[in-house]
Amino acid sequence: MFKKFKKKKIIFFFICFIASLIGLLFGLSIGVITVALPFIIKEFNINNIEQELIVSSMMLGSTLGVLFNGITSFYLGRKNNLIISSLFFIFGSILSSLSFNYIFLLISRIILGIALGIASYTTPLYLSEISFKENRGSIISLYQLMITIGILLSYIFDTMFSYNCNWRYMFGIISIPSFFLLIGIFFLPDSPRWLLSKKKTFEAKNVLLILRNNKKESIKELYEIKDNLKIRINGIKLFINNKKFRKIIFLGILLQIMQQFTGINIIICYAPKMLNMIGFNKTIDQMYCTITIGIINVLSTIIAIMVVDKLGRKPTLIFGFLIMFISMNFLGILLYINKICFIIKYLFFLFILIFISGFAISAGPLVWVLCSEIQPLKVKDFGITISTITNFVSNIIVSLTFLSLINIIGNCYTFWFYSFLNLLFAILTFYLVPETKGISLENIEKKLFSKKF
Repeated sequence: MFKKFKKKKIIFFFICFIASLIGLLFGLSIGVITVALPFIIKEFNINNIEQELIVSSMMLGSTLGVLFNGITSFYLGRKNNLIISSLFFIFGSILSSLSFNYIFLLISRIILGIALGIASYTTPLYLSEISFKENRGSIISLYQLMITIGILLSYIFDTMFSYNCNWRYMFGIISIPSFFLLIGIFFLPDSPRWLLSKKKTFEAKNVLLILRNNKKESIKELYEIKDNLKIRINGIKLFINNKKFRKIIFLGILLQIMQQFTGINIIICYAPKMLNMIGFNKTIDQMYCTITIGIINVLSTIIAIMVVDKLGRKPTLIFGFLIMFISMNFLGILLYINKICFIIKYLFFLFILIFISGFAISAGPLVWVLCSEIQPLKVKDFGITISTITNFVSNIIVSLTFLSLINIIGNCYTFWFYSFLNLLFAILTFYLVPETKGISLENIEKKLFSKKF
């Protein structure tokens, strides 16, 4: 009996691991531009606006990917969506590496973005639908961990390629893990919740028997999902007619806005530029500092996975926002001092690392966890589509305005602006975000629709 239980546990974690690996491709695709951008600027001679467009173009593609993703996820299923995402990753990375001018690279980045949009929508959803309620937070956080590992690996590979100034290899290498992941996805089962929504009860039962500890537990969950799916509702109609559902949708939107407006992607995407502001003038110093940022990002996400199902989503989020508020504030102060010396230089870098830690233990993984948990099962595709689109639109706004903000209001005031936003987000989380730790998806839905929310 123990051996059978252990075998099922291994199968379950293998499935979760393969599914979350798509986050690795996400991270590689995001991280590559950080190191590649200085070399692209030199080769294509692009200005600040064009730099912002190169960085944000992938998010435009992501928005397009999410727009169609709700439909494909509903009709084709989560597994097939992951296959489509892997194909776009392969295609987009190869095209990016072959780019012969600025416009071609822009289009290639949009194609990579479509892959990102599909991945970021489908993976947390799939993981939430196959997880146990007791470990759902940590399982969904695996996806964020893989993103951080992908970012770190991109920094390491790109630093290696930077010695030859070969940014094309930086993009091309993404196609290799994409191909292997594509093969791995074929071995994954489809989501039991999606199978039941398509009246495939026998297949759903078999998947639950593979994923769960015993037959009794599997059958109980099967009937819970079936009961929840009895009423079929159109997402747009429910949004128009139901005040509580509108609040859930707006909460998903708010969570994604908060995640992006912490300022995380200005640090991830513009790290070398920021380090140059404070006196890290040598490219190799910038590269090694960027790798350190990637390492701290990974380690902090591992901590988040360990505590998310123990401490809860809400207190961890508030704690993270407060850390980011303090670190952004000090980054602004150090830029205001406007003095380049050894102590200022390394204090600035230290507060970047503290900021990264604050994000990685809180808003990084937990926003995806909460957005996949709070959306009602009957209209989950609609709800997650809206929240994920919000994520990428917010990312576009942040990426497109960072350099312009610095030019208009100055370095220090730009960082103080993001510092203030993080304090505001901590307050909003305290008053508006529900706790979902240890509650089944079906019961989260009942609570959100029944209580004064």
